Amino acid sequence: MAWLSLSIWTPIVFGVILLFLNKEEQVDLVRWVALVGSLISFAVTLPLYFGFDPTSAQMQFVENVPWIETFNINYHLGVDGLSVWFVLLTAFMTFIVVVAGWEVIQRKVNQYMAAFLILSGMMIGVFVALDGILFYMAFESTLVPMYIIIGIWGGPNRIYAAIKFFLYTFLGSLLMLVTFIYLYYASGGSFNVLDWQLLPEISSTAQTLIFFGLFAAFAVKVPMWPIHTWLPDAHVEAPTGGSVILAAIMLKLGAYGFIRFSLPIVPDAAHAWAWLIIALSLMAIVYIALVALIQPDMKRLVAYSSVAHMGFVTLGFFLFSDLGISGGIVQMISHGFVSGAMFLCIGVLYDRLHTRDIAAYGGVINSMPKFGFFALLFFMANSGLPGTSGFVGEWMVILASIKVNFWIGLLTATALISSAGYGLWMFKRVYFGAVGNEKVAGMSDINAREYFIMAILAVTVLWLGLYPAFFTNLMDPSVAHLVDQVHMTKLN
Repeated sequence: MAWLSLSIWTPIVFGVILLFLNKEEQVDLVRWVALVGSLISFAVTLPLYFGFDPTSAQMQFVENVPWIETFNINYHLGVDGLSVWFVLLTAFMTFIVVVAGWEVIQRKVNQYMAAFLILSGMMIGVFVALDGILFYMAFESTLVPMYIIIGIWGGPNRIYAAIKFFLYTFLGSLLMLVTFIYLYYASGGSFNVLDWQLLPEISSTAQTLIFFGLFAAFAVKVPMWPIHTWLPDAHVEAPTGGSVILAAIMLKLGAYGFIRFSLPIVPDAAHAWAWLIIALSLMAIVYIALVALIQPDMKRLVAYSSVAHMGFVTLGFFLFSDLGISGGIVQMISHGFVSGAMFLCIGVLYDRLHTRDIAAYGGVINSMPKFGFFALLFFMANSGLPGTSGFVGEWMVILASIKVNFWIGLLTATALISSAGYGLWMFKRVYFGAVGNEKVAGMSDINAREYFIMAILAVTVLWLGLYPAFFTNLMDPSVAHLVDQVHMTKLN
């Protein structure tokens, strides 16, 4: 079975079907088709886990069909331990978003659900593409559905945020395309990513240009400091589902690009410029965490926290160790669960009070005790509480940092304090204390649908936190192979 093609095209086909169900009397049908489509889309990714060989670092479930033979462009797909979890994570979070928007979205429901399903297929395409042009097309095509999601269902400044999001990410990707064309000629006319990783000796200048050509696309997508400013605006204006997918999956596309392209293709340039990536990552971890502390808007606070937490990912990758790279990947998976859950929590509050201002709340736990329990768990996970997923990846990166340099490790460890600071400070003002006002007193606790979403995300957060080997066992051989690649020299 072509499981990777099914993983890509199943949600896209269901999304296209939804676009034809545009009559008002078909709204209930739209929701059920979207739910069935998201469930089937997740189901077809499960064989990737059950059939995956955890002892191999090679590409698995490979599909390779000639596409544009004139330029040697192939429909080439495959997964290894670096990418397989992100396929499952994408399909899983798409299902969560469909359920989360079940009653909330009342306008253009078919287009809303279709946008997320089509986006899901495109994002999976990024994680499984082994042809440079195919990767570029999937990478760029993800911009369109998210642009539409923000622009149509977003807040008052949605057009500004959507355009800013599009321009930032699109302009960076153009340099990546130029880099891919250079690699095509350098490899003797191949767009095969695996061929690019096996390129022989490359000059220092060429490696540096390749590195920064790729950096332009991936750093914006992560996003790294100081080119992160599009993210808070996009999060604040996006609907809840848009914020969930943006944080849980789309930020991972850039981080994934570093380990699939930058590190194995130009290892010498990666080593030479590691100091820059480490410095930018530490700025995100330390400085952006302080910026988050003073935010009055809940969404903006969590958006800045995402920048800080993704700083762990890029830092771990450029420590060039098994522990650091594994920690970065675990942090990516954890951030997908935790950040998605936190934005869903904000969405639950917004659906009831229609404001995200922290000052508008107070004492929510008195009116919504069940919801308060889940929210506290997710805030603790975001702060790196041991036993939750938020601790595992950060702790691995901190240990890897200390092995490289004590002071880098010390600065990295401050994130555990700062994230607890801004997270628990916000939780205290929103959830604890006396009931803030009559509107808060009248808020109803989560319903069965919301309880289901919170419970399933709570399970994933605790599962990764208590049994990380379930996730790391699949990635260890591929991480070891990547470490071997980045320690090879290609300088002539």
